[in-house]
Amino acid sequence: MLNVRDLLQLSSVPRIGPQKIRNLIAHFHSPAEVLRASPRELIRVPGIEKKLASNIVHNKGAARFADEQLKRVNRIGARIITIWDAEYPELLKKTYDPPAFLFVLGKFNPGDKHSLAIVGTRTPSSYGQLITELISRELAHLGITIISGLARGIDTLAHSAALKAKGRTIAVIGSGLDVPYPPENRNLLEAIANQGAVISEFPMGAKPDATNFPRRNRIISGLSLGTIVVESAEDGGAMITASTALDQNREVFAIPGNITEKRSTGPNKLIREGRAKLTQRIDDVLEELGPHLRHLLKREPALDASIELTLFERKVYDKLSCDPIHIDELAELAETSTADALVSLLSLEFKGLVRQLPGKLFLKF
Repeated sequence: MLNVRDLLQLSSVPRIGPQKIRNLIAHFHSPAEVLRASPRELIRVPGIEKKLASNIVHNKGAARFADEQLKRVNRIGARIITIWDAEYPELLKKTYDPPAFLFVLGKFNPGDKHSLAIVGTRTPSSYGQLITELISRELAHLGITIISGLARGIDTLAHSAALKAKGRTIAVIGSGLDVPYPPENRNLLEAIANQGAVISEFPMGAKPDATNFPRRNRIISGLSLGTIVVESAEDGGAMITASTALDQNREVFAIPGNITEKRSTGPNKLIREGRAKLTQRIDDVLEELGPHLRHLLKREPALDASIELTLFERKVYDKLSCDPIHIDELAELAETSTADALVSLLSLEFKGLVRQLPGKLFLKF
């Protein structure tokens, strides 16, 4: 555990970033020792030239900045987690440029290592809305954490669908935690903090400047096993997230879209260039990430006690598992006709308890 106040002071130095902070602490072992070091000692660290060393030594107002940051953090009930803490997300730690520390509202969960990012345009089509809600809900039901950026459009839909499915979701924002953006998502931010976490590498009070979002996007992809791009123009922010995911050696998935729509050009281009896997259903994602998620896929979903089943529905439901089964075999196990089994399965699908796969295969959902 490092002294967070000292770390905040160090972070306020002009022209210093996460990599230089990590290098300095690796060399001096603590931010306090860095702040006590002379310019001559500082320039022995890779990447620290004379001007930056001078900035570190003569950084006026650093103590006041740190105290103000801690006051603001405490005011909203947030925390600061450093890369040297056990709670820091392991997937993010393995990327090429992880933040030295994160401002966190909410908490991380060990299961968050099974995470997928869902990103896209701020102005989705009705098709994009439907696909986002469907995929987010299905992944959340499997126990997979949904990562996104709290922006309007696809991000908002992904977070909201995960919350409705009683799953976990993490929002990575491009401003200070006390500056919710967009402002209309303040209530959503609070709901996410209660059922997951909202995080930022930007200090408290930081405005949502345009330059912040590309840096924010590398954290979204860095927290995730893979990134799903739903709809985006070729120059959209979601494409930056896809690029950082590829740079981080993470999987990228793209939902194909209408070739006449500008907001489909991004994912269609990723597919055409072979940089993303064409994704039509969550099975395409699970197939690619199977080794990471196998134990989740075998997990039996718990039946919601508030959902009532008829005698016939119960008979069929009890013969289902997380392993797909053909309708004929299921009917035989349930000791009913194929036609009657299909009627019960249709009803169970409407209740959100069963999912149908191609080839007349069914499984619990």
